[in-house]
Amino acid sequence: MKTFLSLGCGVIFTFLACSKQEPVNFVAKDDTRATYDTTAIDSFSNGAISVDIARKIRMSSQVYQDSLLEVLKVEKEMARLKVEELEKNKKNKETDANENVKEIAPTPSAP
Repeated sequence: MKTFLSLGCGVIFTFLACSKQEPVNFVAKDDTRATYDTTAIDSFSNGAISVDIARKIRMSSQVYQDSLLEVLKVEKEMARLKVEELEKNKKNKETDANENVKEIAPTPSAP
């Protein structure tokens, strides 16, 4: 009877020890591991950022895009001013030519 009782207790302890439940407080909840890759990357390794990619990143920034828009506005303004100046010069040449034609043209004389 002692063996039967000890065998029964052993089976019960085995079932309790091999339960499917997670042990309480087994893993600390305040895990301080980084969520990103912390491996140091040397500039000649496969994971290093190339100059072209870094340039694309800089070009995609909002400040760079704003500066491009500002440059385009200045260029349009310069082109508009140049066109206005050319039109003004053209009008001046036309008026000068008309004045010269009036001076050269003989006045009709009476017979």
